[in-house]
Amino acid sequence: MLAAAGLAAGPVSAFAQETPAPSVAAPAPEADEGPTKVGAGRDNATRLVAPVSINGKGPFRFMVDTGANRSCINKDLADILGLEPGPPVSLHTVVAARTRPSVKVERLELGSRSQRNVNIPVLPMPGADTDGVLGVDWLKNRRLVLDFQGKSLEIAAPKAETSSPNRVVVPARRRSGQLTMIDADVGGRSISAMIDSGSELSIGNAALRKLMPPSAVDRQGVQHIQMTSLVGEKFSGDLLYIPFMRLGGLNLGNVPVVFADTHVFSLWDLQNKPAIILGMDLLTQFTAVALDFGRSTVRFDISEAMRA
Repeated sequence: MLAAAGLAAGPVSAFAQETPAPSVAAPAPEADEGPTKVGAGRDNATRLVAPVSINGKGPFRFMVDTGANRSCINKDLADILGLEPGPPVSLHTVVAARTRPSVKVERLELGSRSQRNVNIPVLPMPGADTDGVLGVDWLKNRRLVLDFQGKSLEIAAPKAETSSPNRVVVPARRRSGQLTMIDADVGGRSISAMIDSGSELSIGNAALRKLMPPSAVDRQGVQHIQMTSLVGEKFSGDLLYIPFMRLGGLNLGNVPVVFADTHVFSLWDLQNKPAIILGMDLLTQFTAVALDFGRSTVRFDISEAMRA
């Protein structure tokens, strides 16, 4: 069994988005774009940030958020660049549905990949040290590799992969633009698990909390914590450690989870089914995590520290 690391105290961030209203089409990468690999840094919450160019300017630091269906730009950067206003866009944060303004961008680039003539939602990001959010609208049927050890981000063609001693491949299905792992359970009860690289902590819903053994809850006690979304919204949750969780052939023990029935579970139609959003506190313990949107799989590369 692999043991999850301890959880640092203090404010955390979590954020999710939905596709915009039908009147505003989601941007799509150019059809002839090939694979790309870029170096990735970290923001002050340890999330991956990638270099993005806007209309030939930059690069700017965009946080990689697999829980976001749309890429967004920080209002401060949009103002600095003097981008032309676009139509309003309907978005869903982790807390509630919001209508946000957008701006028109002639060219948005990440490595060799690009989007042309798109409307990018504008978000206030108080206190953020990033210039925007890079969502899964870049991916379509591609494979995204978050390489934490190599400090890089790769977008490439789908690839057939199998589990090995240092690698676990878990089947998934598409749900509202995200990949939901379907071979997962807690205490033998099936759960849904989603990868959210934009969430600093892992978050579970009330249905998942009911699977916690009462003895484990009594032994741990409940730690109430306050959280802040990327756009400054406050919400709270209870921190507990799940004694055992299985993701495909990957067995995890002592997994820290903040239980909060946030808006995002309703958005993904998971409010009544045990579900967990796997955040960066867990993901960064692997050397790499790959989300294959073409073959609907998630791959975890296991570090030597986790195996030990």
